[in-house]
Amino acid sequence: MNEVEKGTLYLVPTPIGNLSDMTERAISVLKEVDCIAAEDTRHTRILLNHLDIHTPMVAYHEHNKHEAGPKLIEKMKEGMSLAQLSDAGMPVISDPGADLVKLALEEDVPVVPLPGPNAALTALVASGLDARQFTFIGFLPKTTAKADKLIDQVEPLFMPLIFYEAPHRLKATLKYLRKHLGNRKAVLARELTKKFETFTRGTLDELLQELETEPARGEYVVLVAGKSDEEAQQERSEESDWRKRAQELAEDMPLKEAARQTSREYNLSRREIYQYLLTLKD
Repeated sequence: MNEVEKGTLYLVPTPIGNLSDMTERAISVLKEVDCIAAEDTRHTRILLNHLDIHTPMVAYHEHNKHEAGPKLIEKMKEGMSLAQLSDAGMPVISDPGADLVKLALEEDVPVVPLPGPNAALTALVASGLDARQFTFIGFLPKTTAKADKLIDQVEPLFMPLIFYEAPHRLKATLKYLRKHLGNRKAVLARELTKKFETFTRGTLDELLQELETEPARGEYVVLVAGKSDEEAQQERSEESDWRKRAQELAEDMPLKEAARQTSREYNLSRREIYQYLLTLKD
């Protein structure tokens, strides 16, 4: 079957572990395109050799995307067909392919996605968490300020949160999530689709305890349950308590001092409490 069109960008998923998960259509496209853009050419060469595919390959990754991307777009505008691959799973997701797609669409280059393996969804459907709605986050930002801002945005959600994490950072990430989200139910999925595929289910505290005896190995998908109704109700009750206390104190002392004392009693942000009292005054 010859389905490849000239001047087109094909997004081709690759196995996340088990090479048998490569679809017939994906194999056909990789054989027919003029060129393959791979995140790691050495890694992708192993897959291509396994599939007996000899299509020319170029490197396209996070460190060369600004230089390589425009060149690939120009070649596609001249008629070259291109398949873009990540190291594993679906291109574009937590992958520099997102930039290539943006460039392609800006230059009216057709983009054709192929369905296939994805670590986040593979982990979710077997996690036991409510999968009707979810939020995919991927890797947390490296800087604390950016991570805090992101977690503040997703903390109130009533749906599972899905993260990716490397083994050497797993423990620190679980501690961070425990601190900011509470001791929620969570699942660790590792080595998905491979021989030693493992799902570990429990609370964040239990998963951290498990890592003390079983060191992290392999790449992980971390799934954390959304906020429960009980948590939300408790937070509303606590918020009502500190607001009432702040108002009482503000009747007998300056707003800044009332905010400072309430902050100490409830271990909350003094700035947040002060802004609340200013709102009441206005």
